[in-house]
Amino acid sequence: MAEHLDFGKQGEETAKNFLAGKGYKILDTNWRFGKMEVDIIATDKNFVVFIEVKTRSSTVYGEPEVAVTRDKQRFLIRAADAYIQKKGLTSEARFDIVSIVVAHGKTTINHIEDAFYPTL
Repeated sequence: MAEHLDFGKQGEETAKNFLAGKGYKILDTNWRFGKMEVDIIATDKNFVVFIEVKTRSSTVYGEPEVAVTRDKQRFLIRAADAYIQKKGLTSEARFDIVSIVVAHGKTTINHIEDAFYPTL
């Protein structure tokens, strides 16, 4: 596996452990719908939460969460809709981003709840 993919998978594992430590119940990881993928799907209180994880080794080009563009948000919303329909869920959905920077031997995690909202 390419080094950057390993780095991303490590970030997703870090995010999964971080969220579980906050009481989230992990339902699925790397869930695919066509070409779309949701990194982590979990429950938090009464919400089903669709979580995008972005991991970087520096912030030279900005914080990792800025990579979650409008197009990426649209893909996540479509995938979330498919997941909700397939699983027959009735919980309210929420979209979070977990931004991780691993630099100089230090890991910084920024969990952004309600990072964006579905639009019509």
